[in-house]
Amino acid sequence: MADLTEYPANMAPKDALVVRQEASKTADHAVVPYSGDSLGRAALGPANPFRTPASQSALKRKNVLTGYAEEIFISEHSFRSKHRAVEGRAGPERRTHGELKAENARLRARREPRGDATVAEGDNAYVGPWAKRRPVDEYEDVAEGEALRSDEEYDVVDDDDNDVVMSGTVVAPPVPTLAQKQEAQAGGKETTRFLGESEYDYQGRTYMHVPLDLDVDLRKEPGSVTNYHPKRLFYTWKDQHVGGVTALRLFPTSSHLGLSSGNDGLVKIFDIYHNRDVLRSYAGHAKAVCDIDFNHDGTRFLSASYDRHVKVWDTETGACLNRFSPGKTSFVARWATGAEHRHEFLVGTTKKILQYDARAGGDMVQEYDHHLGPINSLVFVDEGRRFMSTSDDRSLRAWDYGIPVPIKYIADPEQFALTSAARHPGGKYVLYQASNEIQVYSATDKFRQNRKKSYRGHNSAGLKIDVCVSPDGQFVASGDTAGYVVFWDWKTCKMYHKIQASKSAVSCVVWSEQETSKVLTAGEDSHIKMWD
Repeated sequence: MADLTEYPANMAPKDALVVRQEASKTADHAVVPYSGDSLGRAALGPANPFRTPASQSALKRKNVLTGYAEEIFISEHSFRSKHRAVEGRAGPERRTHGELKAENARLRARREPRGDATVAEGDNAYVGPWAKRRPVDEYEDVAEGEALRSDEEYDVVDDDDNDVVMSGTVVAPPVPTLAQKQEAQAGGKETTRFLGESEYDYQGRTYMHVPLDLDVDLRKEPGSVTNYHPKRLFYTWKDQHVGGVTALRLFPTSSHLGLSSGNDGLVKIFDIYHNRDVLRSYAGHAKAVCDIDFNHDGTRFLSASYDRHVKVWDTETGACLNRFSPGKTSFVARWATGAEHRHEFLVGTTKKILQYDARAGGDMVQEYDHHLGPINSLVFVDEGRRFMSTSDDRSLRAWDYGIPVPIKYIADPEQFALTSAARHPGGKYVLYQASNEIQVYSATDKFRQNRKKSYRGHNSAGLKIDVCVSPDGQFVASGDTAGYVVFWDWKTCKMYHKIQASKSAVSCVVWSEQETSKVLTAGEDSHIKMWD
């Protein structure tokens, strides 16, 4: 037995074990028994100076308070999938393999029979893997005097059929529900109120008349004078709106009137010159007004609100000429600038751009539905024949007006959402407000970003901050979430000036088309300030 080589190599394992057990202890392949004491003895060699008596059993040194933490890298997809799996179980509950098998068996038991493969219709028809699951019996009938466990609850079920409504019965809704529905459909009752001293002057003219008794000519071509950035506060309209100002516009060409909207659902028009009074208020929206826009001659303006209504107002009389209900929240509204389509306008809603005709009823004329998020901005280019749109889906699209197919699509995984836009007076570029940056895109046939022009130094992340350009195209202005108004040079992209306009965010900035350095700002503090 001492020589194991005399046994064949292909011996069965059981026989080989017998041979080794019967072999001599002096053999080379002797079975040495090990005990727990021998395995638990301390290792030979020098002692580890970094180990403490309390951590003799630790394999590694502590690098955090509660133990040893090791860094691991996993993909975002793996982490999210595991996290959703834990959330779906209502917490990180540890389940064994047997519990998982029992859960799967319970789910399979609820499934109805698959049926007979030879039967096509009727009872026991074959449904295969598409068999439905039986409903779970959440309640169990209990007798009136039967005892319940401490963790059980009971509910008394009345078998009276007096409250049962038969199929086909028309039930009238409560009166408050009808009133709320009618108010939502109407979008609020339209009212107007004149707030000035006199509605007509000594010649019978209203505030729509462009004043001629000023030192500046308000009828000249916009951009014909050289502009400069403002340096001082000139006038303040205090507490113009409750809850903040959401949009600010100036009368086309003359800029002698200002139009503002707020979170209080009101639209107000005020005088820039003379007494600088608030002249008229327009009420007709049940929720905050998110955007306003004058038409080409200022006789009408649009108001889009969160109450899902867009209304056309007469600037002079305050009458609501027409109302439109897109069915979804309207975030932006713009009149068409083309000579043939000045009676039409666009409304940006959730994922769609809707085209309406102000002369017709509330029916939609055209629909542009390629965006995947709420519309942020609409800008007409190429003399109104085309327009550019941006959305929360981080894309920019260019369209031919009236054709619901985009001619240009710009999207980048690293691109932020473009929240507001302003067309350069030259007509070749459009400026967009991105995350803490103003980007420039060409408005010609190529519709691409101009990488050489980028305006930074302000904070606009998280809010919709307006951007504007001076009438001569020399300066770029923008608001700021910290209350600043920032001015840059258009050519060099160099920051010229920075004004502390408010203690809260400044979201509205407009530049007068006739003055050299007159800029109006507004924001969350409900004040409208004029700088010169």
